[in-house]
This record gives sequence, structure tokens and C-alpha cells, in this order.
Amino acid sequence: MAFGKLTIDWRSTLAAVWRSNRHFLKPIRNVDLVNPDNLQGIDEHKEKLFRNTEHFLRGKPASHALLWGASGAGKSSLIKAILTRYHTYGLRMIQISKDDLGVLVDITDEIVDSHHRFIIYCDDLDFDEGKSEYRMLKSILEGTLEKPPENVLIYATSNCNKTTLEKMLKGEMPMDNVTENKRLLADRFGLSLPFHPMNKDTYLDIVDKLFKGRVQDSELLHQEATTFATERGGQSGRTARHFFNHCQTGLN
Repeated sequence: MAFGKLTIDWRSTLAAVWRSNRHFLKPIRNVDLVNPDNLQGIDEHKEKLFRNTEHFLRGKPASHALLWGASGAGKSSLIKAILTRYHTYGLRMIQISKDDLGVLVDITDEIVDSHHRFIIYCDDLDFDEGKSEYRMLKSILEGTLEKPPENVLIYATSNCNKTTLEKMLKGEMPMDNVTENKRLLADRFGLSLPFHPMNKDTYLDIVDKLFKGRVQDSELLHQEATTFATERGGQSGRTARHFFNHCQTGLN
């Protein structure tokens, strides 16, 4: 199917995903709408991203956003929560793989005249890759001769570690051509939200919320959850959900 031949009714479609093998935008019928209230330990990040999104929806100055840092800390869940919170205000979302960044201009051309406002969501952006498609992303972020579309923002996540990204943004890494291109790309996101490894108390708070009303011995639950996190290599919201699923068969 050629690009642009599939017409999406954005009045009833909340999100779509780019399918590179068929070269078209596929409407998502069963959207994973994450409840913002279920995200713990990232209140400051929620407030900043919510405020940025609200400015965008009101036609006020808003920034492309890069959520980066520790894996499993809630970056992708927070972006999903944005759609949950604001889809009734006309927000729509399009997910695209980092390997398909070359079609960004084609996608924005399709939606630039829409009455809706769109967040293009790119998960797991890897600043350790020097692919040519990243030049296309930089063009969308700042524009060339053509102004960037006013109804489109890019929200991206990256597991790039804190030291690497901070050094790039501050210009503290040796500036060969590849590193300079990475720094220029990261610098084009006006809103940068670092996600640090989750502490034990926050992790156990998430566990308690997941198991609320299901167990009586909270001390034993915390011991098992801590052991599970140690075996999995770290504490995070994702680890808490994995622990909950792991225990499902033993729950009444």
C-alpha cells in the first residue's frame, strides 16, 4: 500500500503507528492508555511534560521533549499517560521507530493541515548510532527553509546514560564529527528530562500499590520484591510490574 493512500479519521482514532514493511500509518484500535496517577516517583517530570503539552494544545510556545536515562524508570509510560490525559482535548499520537526517521517529513506532510495536534513518539532513540536518518530528525526539530509544522511536536525516549548525554550537551566530549552530530541532535530538544535509577522506597511504594488488598504480610512482600529486583539487576517501575505478574499465580 502506498504512503498516503490510507485515510485516518482522527476524530475517532487516538493514535497510529508507522508500519515500514507496508509503508503506511496503521490506526491503533486498542491504545495502551496509562493512568497518570499510577506513575510514581516522577512527579516533577509529569508536571513539566504536562505543562509543555498544555502549552502546545493552546497554541503557545512548546518544546520537543527528550526523556532519557535509566531503563524502566517510566519514560515510555509517561508519554502514554500524556495521550490518556489530553486526547479529549484534541491530542493525537503517532509512533515511529528510530529506524524509520527518514519518513518523518512524509508523515508531517500528511497531518500538517489537520485540526488536531500531534505528538510524534520515537521510543529508544540511540545516540550511539550515526545513521543518516538522524539528519531528517534534526530538520523536523528546527526546520530548513520550510517552518516546522505548528501542530506537531516530537517526544522521544532514550536509554542513553546520564554521563554520556550530559557531557555531549555541555560540549565536554571530544568533538569528532560523529559526536558533534549527536550533540547537535540532543541539543535540539528544548525540554530534556533525566530519569535516574529508582530508589528502594519508591520501588516498594509501587509494589504496595500493585498488590493493594491482595496480601496481608507487607514485610514479607517487601523482602520478596527486593530479592526479585536484585536478581533482575535493579529497582524500577517495570521491575515492580514484572514482580506483580510473577506472583499472580500465587495470589488468591
